[in-house]
Amino acid sequence: MFGNPLYPTYQTFLAIGIGAIIAAVLMPFWIKILKFEGIGQQVRADGPQRHLVKQGTPTMGGVVILVSVVLTCLLMAEITLELVLVLAATVATGLLGLVDDMTSVTHGRSLGLTPHAKMIGLTAICVLFCLFAVNLCGVIPSITFPGGFTIDLSVLMTVFQIGDRVYYIPWLYMIFTWLLIVGLSNAVNLTDGLDGLAGGTSMIAMLIMAAIAFVCGDSNLAIFGAACAGACIGFLWFNCYPASIFMGDTGSLALGAGFACMAVITNTEIVSLIIGALFIIETLSVMIQVVSFKLTGKRVFLMAPIHHHFEKMGWAETKVVIRFWIISAAFGALGLALFFQLG
Repeated sequence: MFGNPLYPTYQTFLAIGIGAIIAAVLMPFWIKILKFEGIGQQVRADGPQRHLVKQGTPTMGGVVILVSVVLTCLLMAEITLELVLVLAATVATGLLGLVDDMTSVTHGRSLGLTPHAKMIGLTAICVLFCLFAVNLCGVIPSITFPGGFTIDLSVLMTVFQIGDRVYYIPWLYMIFTWLLIVGLSNAVNLTDGLDGLAGGTSMIAMLIMAAIAFVCGDSNLAIFGAACAGACIGFLWFNCYPASIFMGDTGSLALGAGFACMAVITNTEIVSLIIGALFIIETLSVMIQVVSFKLTGKRVFLMAPIHHHFEKMGWAETKVVIRFWIISAAFGALGLALFFQLG
């Protein structure tokens, strides 16, 4: 492990820098490989016309983000069950996103895996993560709200024994974690529509979660969050407008899942919804648009997700991105403040 374990604050901040450096060093080589192989983004035909110039821009930058996070954690953190579990879930979700990206590229369309296939993969990851978190990491199947109010989700739980070990299947909590992980991973995926948007907002969210993990006493999980934030910083150097590479589903699904998994381990699921409120707003805008059009034949937004609505209003892409970063930071600050009200 690189760094002095007696100074966990130092290690956490150093993880940001190391994650950023690894991503920034590896990204140019990855871009060259993708260009050589002709692997590029398929742009929505019904999207903003200005986005058509992005057709063919290298995608799957999430591969470098994941490599950077894993290497940084190996260098900086102690290998604990909690860290391994969160890393495994994040990488597994990233691999699912990679399959989605490859399917999109090989079939020459903006959509990759079918929603059914993607949901099966995400569900398997969520179920395994929940079971391991409860049975191996001692996560309590409950939801804690700011102020200390707690909802016990262990009321419907199957208990069984293998040898001398007792295991639990917390059905209600499993459903809740499924909603959280699937919801946030897809929410970050929907946010990934403008140059620098998902990378910047994910960086902010992961920095806040790293601070929460640190306060909770899990410096290794804090290093994971810091590594994710650092990897996003290195990625943003190449993803800022006009983007040289996109993160693809490989990055967006993984970052959303990693964010949600950190919330489960630290028992800050509700707080994470405040920190990631921008991702949720993006998702709600799509849901509102679909429901409105099906029921009334009219659209609430000029285009969904909502970042495209502001583009259609005439905002420059960079203006939308920077203002969304500001909103994300405000939600992150609010979530961090509410974290200290958990009691």
